[in-house]
Amino acid sequence: MPLDNPALGDGNAAPERTEWRQQMQDGLKPLQESIVDLFGRTSLFRIYSSTLVPGLLQTEGYAAAVLGAIPEVRELALKDVAEAAAARVKRSGVIHEPGHRFELLVEEAVLRYQIADPEVMADQLDHLLASGSLPGVSFGVIPMATPRRTQWPQETFHVYDEESVSVEAVSAEMSITQPHEIGLYLKVFDRLREMAVYGEEVRALVGKAIEALG
Repeated sequence: MPLDNPALGDGNAAPERTEWRQQMQDGLKPLQESIVDLFGRTSLFRIYSSTLVPGLLQTEGYAAAVLGAIPEVRELALKDVAEAAAARVKRSGVIHEPGHRFELLVEEAVLRYQIADPEVMADQLDHLLASGSLPGVSFGVIPMATPRRTQWPQETFHVYDEESVSVEAVSAEMSITQPHEIGLYLKVFDRLREMAVYGEEVRALVGKAIEALG
């Protein structure tokens, strides 16, 4: 077992684990709205994703495609996908508000996964470029061709200031508040960030992903 896996602590305290089914019992829209206050009081967001465009940068079409897969997978009768997608985009307005900074990292594969139809994906990729150039937003991509990676791809995680970490698993979300574990996630985030490219190199990778849509 690798010793620098962020999910491993020293055993002093277990992360708070909440099943997605429990979080979604009132619908998808309330789940999106449940973290608005957390976003509002967070000064520095550090987000890493190996699978999807981070929620803060999702278009409504892309968000609807992501959220639309949830009811079937989790066998839930959820009928508010469109409303939830709109709520996700609304809460993402925090990236335009002063007093917040955003460090966002994705694996290049995220640009290539066809989560939605080509038109929605092209719009999403264009939106990434526009959002990544906003004041206070740092958007990096870790190329697939990165030689001798110093950190392998990890599960999606969000670090809110240095107060908490949210980790997304298939069945549940874990909330981590122990300082030593938060520090480990920050260490891994820094190692991932060192491999990322920015600016024109990101534009080139996104451009190739758009071209691949045909």
